[in-house]
Amino acid sequence: MTDPSPALRIRGLRAGYASHVVLDDFSLEVARGQWVMILGPNGAGKSTLLKVLLGPLKALRGDIEVLGQPLKTQRRAGRLAYLPQQEDIDWDFPIAVRDAVMTGRFGRLRQDPWWRRLLAPRWGSAPHWQVVDQSLAAVDMSALAQRSIGALSGGQKKRVMLARALAQQADVLLLDEPLSGVDARSGALILKVLAEERSAGRTVIMVSHDVASAREHADQVLLFNRGVIAYGPPDAVLTDDNLMRTAAPEWASGDG
Repeated sequence: MTDPSPALRIRGLRAGYASHVVLDDFSLEVARGQWVMILGPNGAGKSTLLKVLLGPLKALRGDIEVLGQPLKTQRRAGRLAYLPQQEDIDWDFPIAVRDAVMTGRFGRLRQDPWWRRLLAPRWGSAPHWQVVDQSLAAVDMSALAQRSIGALSGGQKKRVMLARALAQQADVLLLDEPLSGVDARSGALILKVLAEERSAGRTVIMVSHDVASAREHADQVLLFNRGVIAYGPPDAVLTDDNLMRTAAPEWASGDG
């Protein structure tokens, strides 16, 4: 029997920093296999929401379930993968592209039996490296697998981080501004890969400022500013009135 539980269910979330509450009584439900784009201005609480989902920030109140199980359980099981903003990465660290993508396999490596870890010629056995190479091929970065990450362009860096997220083979992908600072080719490729992941049954939850991409690609759009302004299909949500209410008047141009 198919599990009817949603990919993500948040009920009554309260979160913030010290005495500063950013999210209060926030609730959201995301169906499995959906591509949801979260749009809102700077300071709306999007990063706070991601920090709660990923673990660095503890919720003050509320319940969060991923695929029908408590968030903490599913984080430990590797059911969520994350693509951070580019500025969150130390690009001066001396590591090759292929090795950087392998770091996304660390959770899976810990699940290997002891004998496989013992026989592996280097960190990670052949099956893990196969997943890494498949992930690099998906984002068209195989030719640069041995290049230092610091030598990459902005778009190439984003594609490497996407490959690292794909290598985790998680059921839910969390992406923080994956289209920010990328060239047109990389942006189109990232959107293509995410569409393929959604078609494969994964849930894509993506923070973005790109209204045009939300109109074209998202199944559901969440307009967000310290809480839900509107949530639903793009055509119903991305109206000028809703965009103005989200305190992002630059979006309300009629064509995104």
